[in-house]
Amino acid sequence: MQTANPYTAPKAAVGDVDEQDFQPVRTFSAEGRIGRARYIGYSIGWALLVGVCAGVIAAATGKAGAGTVGMLVIFAAYAALIVVQILLTIQRCHDFNTSGWVSLLILIPFVNLLFWLIPGTDGPNRFGAPPPPNTTGTIFLALILPIVFTVGIMAAIAIPAYQTYTQRAHMHQQ
Repeated sequence: MQTANPYTAPKAAVGDVDEQDFQPVRTFSAEGRIGRARYIGYSIGWALLVGVCAGVIAAATGKAGAGTVGMLVIFAAYAALIVVQILLTIQRCHDFNTSGWVSLLILIPFVNLLFWLIPGTDGPNRFGAPPPPNTTGTIFLALILPIVFTVGIMAAIAIPAYQTYTQRAHMHQQ
């Protein structure tokens, strides 16, 4: 009579259960999903890129005397930026498992901040696999806006206080 050896290797297929597929990030598409940090980072990154390019174009065309052409190019660049922002917002809606039509809320001031706060669906949803994990560059871009806001608020408080301090110090010296 043969008995089963308790020290033999298991015959079941063993693998990582937590392994997930991620869908690629498509900036210029309305399909797919994009996470919060990537949404914020890409929005800020594209806005900075278009803003810098528009400034360079405005300076170059203004100096060359072709202001009308420069203004048309800048208008086209900002129109493209608005389209990309709408596409990113549609993907953001897909990440928390809702229709892309909800992206029309970006037209209402301050309501678009909801897209920064609502967490995405864990794992796959009806719009596909989850977005890939955030890279260091994505997190850096997403942190630019809070840092700029914080520094701006600190400067708005500190500069007038410093000016008042220097005026009082100057008056006491006389």
